[in-house]
Amino acid sequence: MQTSMELRDLLRRIDRRGYPAYKDTRGTYQFPNYVLSIDHVQGDPFAAPSKLSIRVSGRTAAFPPSLYRLPCQRVALQDELTRQFGRQAGQASFQAKGSGHSGLISLSRCGQEVLERTACALYPKTGDILLRLEVGFPANGRTINARELEKILFDLLPRCVESALLYRNLDAKRLQSIADLAEDQQFIREKLPALGLCAFVADGSVLPRESGISQRPMRGAVTFRAPEELAVTLDLPHRGRLRGMGIPKGITLIVGGGYHGKSTLLKALELGVYNHIAGDGREYVITDDTAVKIRSEDGRSIQQTDISMFINDLPNGKDTVRFTTEDASGSTSQAANVVEAMEAGTSLLLMDEDTSATNFMVRDELMQRVIHRDMEPITPFLDRVRELYDRCGVSTVLVAGSSGAFFHVADHIIQMDRYVPRDITAPAKKEAAAFPLHSTPLPPAAASRFDRCPKASPEFREGERVKLKSMGRDGVSLNRETIDLRYVEQLMDGEQSAALGYCLLYAQRHLLNGKRPLRQVVDALETVLEQEGLEALCESRSAVPFLARPRRQEIFACFDRCRGLRL
Repeated sequence: MQTSMELRDLLRRIDRRGYPAYKDTRGTYQFPNYVLSIDHVQGDPFAAPSKLSIRVSGRTAAFPPSLYRLPCQRVALQDELTRQFGRQAGQASFQAKGSGHSGLISLSRCGQEVLERTACALYPKTGDILLRLEVGFPANGRTINARELEKILFDLLPRCVESALLYRNLDAKRLQSIADLAEDQQFIREKLPALGLCAFVADGSVLPRESGISQRPMRGAVTFRAPEELAVTLDLPHRGRLRGMGIPKGITLIVGGGYHGKSTLLKALELGVYNHIAGDGREYVITDDTAVKIRSEDGRSIQQTDISMFINDLPNGKDTVRFTTEDASGSTSQAANVVEAMEAGTSLLLMDEDTSATNFMVRDELMQRVIHRDMEPITPFLDRVRELYDRCGVSTVLVAGSSGAFFHVADHIIQMDRYVPRDITAPAKKEAAAFPLHSTPLPPAAASRFDRCPKASPEFREGERVKLKSMGRDGVSLNRETIDLRYVEQLMDGEQSAALGYCLLYAQRHLLNGKRPLRQVVDALETVLEQEGLEALCESRSAVPFLARPRRQEIFACFDRCRGLRL
């Protein structure tokens, strides 16, 4: 390790030389309050910025262990430090001048969800903090402007560290409230199974969002208030008594007129698999963390998936026990999404009639009379939803606005009336009795097969160069293949998509052998993430990209949509 003064001398020696001379700065340097590592130096001022990391010792950072005693508190504290440093970096960015990306100082941009990221890591045993960032090394044209880089490294960055990574300079009460909120959220999540619930929505929650392009809470929105029939009161470790609506396990139907808040409630439940920051309005909307949003997905790739629970006896004789297609229809894609969610270990399916294939969901009586069941290969979800819960323990929350067929099978029916929920189970069941379902009882479906064993592709052998590129939340590309993730609706950050690409690449190189079932592959990946962190997915530990941890369910979704994965 070199001293900061040696770095300053080096910068003065290479000033006004050609840009490649910046490569000499790679290394580790001791500053007064931290260690600075220059891990990767960009090739020119217009290339992707250089990658740096800052490590503050536990003694210097001095965050009380009580703030990160639980894993959920540690992730919440890391999230807050990333936000704090990001605000400081935003003010310092481009104060140093030059061409291209000169003067840029950036790191992960956090949304409303609290995610584990490579941008900031706190090591519980020592209290050390590691923060990763990107810096555009300044240049005039393609000539080094070392004086401006000296300004960044010796003036702007030390100020950011002082303001954002040292406990003595932060709001202690705010940090404690963040730790308390994380513990309360985890308490609710762990309490759900014992209470027989799959989700909880607290009174006072603000569910509507500011706009279609903003996840911030809408000002002046109607706050949530639980109906008495579904009200649950919890005693949280820090907040104390909290009343809200508990959604019981089983089949729950959400109905109501258009624009009354049905899909808004479902969206909040979708994202309730993540913790949210204070002030989001959905801090206490907590959902079973295995929940999966299911929708139709025309055109997606399906490989060796057992959809026989829903689709059988296709006219072309195609096998539906190991169904494969490069261009799925709405019904086959939704059937595959349900089965793949079960393979991923979900206990809760979330569906919206608006994004579902109609022929997959229900067949009305008139259609059954005209087109006899023997002529229809699709067994609608309506006929299997009860079986999914009774035999497999998989609950369903479904938004319906046009079909009343699900009234018959629903355990609970919630009407959204101007964003206010009402329990209408009893009157809805009474009305449904006047419209009996005329359908032939079906034999139970055979248990779906979860024995797919993917093989590694030769192009991803260790040592082979692979081009991996994230396209935000839309997907990720590996070499020539693009994996479309647009309809994996619980992906909330492009850094999660990037992490999925690295998961797939890691599995290709270390886990896939054609004998290990996909479930075991994902189990092994989760073990690596839990024990070694996201950076373990990267070949180079010195220049780790910005990644955010995806859930197990999204890892499965990525593998399932990879056309090049050999199953």
